[in-house]
Amino acid sequence: MTSRQNHWQNVYTTKDEESVSWFQDWPEASLKLITRDGLPTDARIIDVGAGASRLVDALLAAGYANLTMLDIAPAALDQARARLGRHAETVQWVAADITAWTPPAAFDVWHDRAVFHFLTEAADRAAYRTALEAGVKPGGRAIIGTFAPDGPQKCSGLPVVRYSPEALAAELGARFRLIDSLSETHHTPTGAVQHFQFSVLARL
Repeated sequence: MTSRQNHWQNVYTTKDEESVSWFQDWPEASLKLITRDGLPTDARIIDVGAGASRLVDALLAAGYANLTMLDIAPAALDQARARLGRHAETVQWVAADITAWTPPAAFDVWHDRAVFHFLTEAADRAAYRTALEAGVKPGGRAIIGTFAPDGPQKCSGLPVVRYSPEALAAELGARFRLIDSLSETHHTPTGAVQHFQFSVLARL
């Protein structure tokens, strides 16, 4: 494992799902942005950095059946699978580092809550963009949540890069156009407040 993989595998083998700072009982912002505009239930959706998030539960409950959950930490995906029980069999589970992964096909929706902002090195961001461009079909959408400009400077002991929607769009390049954004105030399990921004970008 790389040091990045070791870090996240250790997080998910030493902490409960509900104790990590990014835990959400209900992923309201993500679900709203993904399902907006009547997205058909057969749409191909990937959640990058899915972790043990309950977004997969919410999407399955809403009738979406073509789901791929990707995370760098196998232990995180194991937690989600165990929680879903037999429903996990309908989901594609991918343990991979997004900066070293080649999408097998393009998706209608690419969702990422709090992966991209951990990529502090230009080379890692470039590798992410390569996967993103291959992983979203023309006319599809990328929904990417990062810490906002007034958000934390670190998370899980690691430095992050904070973005405005405009700065994120510029970083992702000319093949994506910013079409919407949403601010979110996240309350961690310990009561801390974190400011996020979600950007919705159309694949040109």
